Amino acid sequence: MKIGLFFGSFNPIHIGHLAIANIMAENTDLKKVWFVVSPQNPLKPSKGLLHEFDRYDMVKAAIADNLKFEVSDVEFHLPKPSYTIFTLANLREKHPNTDFKLILGEDNLENFTQWKNYEEILNQFGLYVYPRPRVTNSSLRSHAQVKLIEAPLFDISATYIRQCVKNNKSIRYLVPEVVEQMIRSKGFYK
Repeated sequence: MKIGLFFGSFNPIHIGHLAIANIMAENTDLKKVWFVVSPQNPLKPSKGLLHEFDRYDMVKAAIADNLKFEVSDVEFHLPKPSYTIFTLANLREKHPNTDFKLILGEDNLENFTQWKNYEEILNQFGLYVYPRPRVTNSSLRSHAQVKLIEAPLFDISATYIRQCVKNNKSIRYLVPEVVEQMIRSKGFYK
């Protein structure tokens, strides 16, 4: 079975994440999409990052009604910072009959060569890449293990959503209603 792994901080999860995951689950050969909540991305600052359990809970609530989606806390139990290659090795060991593919935004393809053991990830797992706005063409686009997926361009950022919350602006329609309620009731991003 092919499963797409959608890694991210999901700080917070928003409609762009959900739409892309749904496109991957419905319009490719992937049977499921797992949202892998990353405690800390080694290439991003941790300032403003909610606790991993809070982000996990928001993802779980956001995807509860879709049987093709699952949330994973696999990286919570691995050394930090989280390196994708170690997560993939762990998942492959636990699920030897599963063919894992990484779901990646085209903007991340530009710096993919900076990832730890990126060649091993590329050759052993492969990438399903969705388009992102304002991206320069990466030389990896033509790699045999890179599959470009046709999808609408989403220019929604979690940074923008957090800024809206901080400034008491509406985030309606940017995140699922259940996520908006969690953010408001728990005072996240204030």
